[in-house]
Amino acid sequence: MTELAKDYVLQGEITDTLIIFAHGAGANMHHEFMQSMAERLVARRFQVLRFNFMYMQNNMADGKRRPPERAPKLLAHYESVLAHVEQLIKLGKLAPKRIVLLGKSMGGRMSSILMSNEHDLTPELTDIASKISHVICLGYPFLPPKGKEPRLSSINDSAMPTLVVQGERDSFGNKQQLTEWTLREGVEIRWLGDGDHSFKPRKSSGYTYEVNLDSAVKFIEEYLGPSE
Repeated sequence: MTELAKDYVLQGEITDTLIIFAHGAGANMHHEFMQSMAERLVARRFQVLRFNFMYMQNNMADGKRRPPERAPKLLAHYESVLAHVEQLIKLGKLAPKRIVLLGKSMGGRMSSILMSNEHDLTPELTDIASKISHVICLGYPFLPPKGKEPRLSSINDSAMPTLVVQGERDSFGNKQQLTEWTLREGVEIRWLGDGDHSFKPRKSSGYTYEVNLDSAVKFIEEYLGPSE
């Protein structure tokens, strides 16, 4: 299982909270957004592990642009990352008391599905999965690229505490649209001023991209509490 999880970056000193950070559909773990968020989280004493899904590893290897794989393959890869994390814990390179699954867009959706009743985790992952305490979604893709019905089941069909950090203008689910959709108890929403799906505001809004990134990390820290 763990041969898939070879492409990752581990940042930060050993702390009691490990954040596993999954990228979105079109940008890999080295994208500016992923790096900026990871650096901000590490500065707040969270340990962060970023990884590339296999299709993105292939994209980087030969320069060809491939679309994301289907959910079953993405979830299988995500499971391989959990298995690899378990190995790193046994080697003493990690010592988390809790693990948080963090994802940008598609990565957040896969994180939600992984811990929902829609997905059966491999039994060998029971121990490592018991350490997962929260799911955090950055720019959750509520609306599919084609179609108008929101994708709520993976969030609602779960008992996992979940935080969604969303731009107010996100084309995949904006502030007005979310007032029309029903989310279960245990899901919290935090809004970024005038942010689009990448959290970028318009220049005329009075907000800045850097401030929105800082706010996103502040929301995460407030939600999780400090890491030790």
